[in-house]
Amino acid sequence: MKFIVKLFPEITIKSRPVRKRMIQRLGTNLEVTLRRVDEQIKVRNNWDKIDVVCAPGTEHLRDEVVSVLSRTPGVHAFLEVREFPLVDFHDAYERTRDAYAELLRGKTFKVRVKRSGRNHDFTSVDMERYIGGGLNQHTEAAGVDVRTPQVWVDLEIVDDRMFIVTERHKGLGGFPLGTQEPVLSLISGGFDSVVASYMTMRRGCKTHFIFFNLGGHAHEIGVKQVALHLWQRYGSSARVKFVTVPFEEVIGELLQNVHHSYMGVILKRMMLRAAERAADFMKIDALVTGESVAQVSSQTLTNLALIDKATDKLVLRPLVTSDKQDIIDLSKEIGAFEFAKSMPEYCGVISDRPTTRGKMERVLEEEANFDFEVLEQALKKVQVIPIDEIVENINAHAAVEALTRVGANQVIVDIRASHEQEKKPLNMPGCEILTIPFFKLSTEVESFDTDREYLLYCEKGVMSQVQAHHLQEKGFANVKVFRPESV
Repeated sequence: MKFIVKLFPEITIKSRPVRKRMIQRLGTNLEVTLRRVDEQIKVRNNWDKIDVVCAPGTEHLRDEVVSVLSRTPGVHAFLEVREFPLVDFHDAYERTRDAYAELLRGKTFKVRVKRSGRNHDFTSVDMERYIGGGLNQHTEAAGVDVRTPQVWVDLEIVDDRMFIVTERHKGLGGFPLGTQEPVLSLISGGFDSVVASYMTMRRGCKTHFIFFNLGGHAHEIGVKQVALHLWQRYGSSARVKFVTVPFEEVIGELLQNVHHSYMGVILKRMMLRAAERAADFMKIDALVTGESVAQVSSQTLTNLALIDKATDKLVLRPLVTSDKQDIIDLSKEIGAFEFAKSMPEYCGVISDRPTTRGKMERVLEEEANFDFEVLEQALKKVQVIPIDEIVENINAHAAVEALTRVGANQVIVDIRASHEQEKKPLNMPGCEILTIPFFKLSTEVESFDTDREYLLYCEKGVMSQVQAHHLQEKGFANVKVFRPESV
């Protein structure tokens, strides 16, 4: 069993030294990932292609090999081939007939021959005509069609060897992982940041992940899960880091001391500051975000410019002009849709009549009210782990029970931010209601009566679910979720 790997076209136009380096890197990446399938698989680099040769008797591994090759950055396409010695035209015809007879039944076809290597005493057209004539006469094909054939019969002649292509597969494209400088991607687990991370991996950047935890342990588990998925499928030839920054107290400081209209912009600036510090430590020069122009209020050109001024690092935005539906569609293609669709967008939790045309002087004025010691404390609690140490069988925990009615021994806890509570008060006559913003829950929960049940409420039912799960994990089994049918 053999495969011929075709290089991404942009690799072939590079200078000779760069092209050689990229081919070597691609070969090494394939060796690393294919070794996990079978240690006997051989990877051989050539100037214009890479050969992948499997040991005899390993046909049962074919689907795994195809899967790895189709998900490796730098592979434009790859051919599944059968290799034979080049004897003469008739021998070539007979071997091609044996390989294609069933596939040609009732279909039109065209033979295509490519030659390379030492001088041959025939042309590609000569061989195409001979083999095509034989197949037309001695198979049940519907005939030759040189313009729009239903089946392409592909052969490659290299020196004195003949390769019959039995199947052609599409590759991922892009540059081999590790041929570009490393980047640090700000990943929230939602569609945008996940797809942006994939795109830098595909482009050859060793992509590390930094996660700003705004929603407790359950949120962290979900983001680790999708990051692990991306790495396993598209980047496992490189070792990368997963960085976690606890940001709940930063959110609390913002909610208490920054005007609501500037919270979104200033939150992103705080994230870039923290990411810059992590990137400096990791010797990384570029940050990656999933922002797209005008998708939300903080992503207007004016606000993006304000956000960028918080760091001296290059900020890459692979999705900058992408439509949301295109981003979602791509998440389906890369197998990340199911992860991302259930991931809440925590950055939007604090938005309330946000500005779309922020002013730098106002940003600086609001940030002057922010206690930067809170950010420093968050950075002291940063956790960094190799992504391959994330448990592979990590699963999203079971959802916390959500109740639609309140019993006699139950208390509703409104965990929305203060401005949300004021804007739309929770009206539940006859029910006891506590107003505790989510960022204060971890301390206030200590005063909860163990003989009563506490039902967390937020408007979308997302933050309440995550926070309830987090508290249950800490031993507060009397915490559940309140999700009324209508409020």
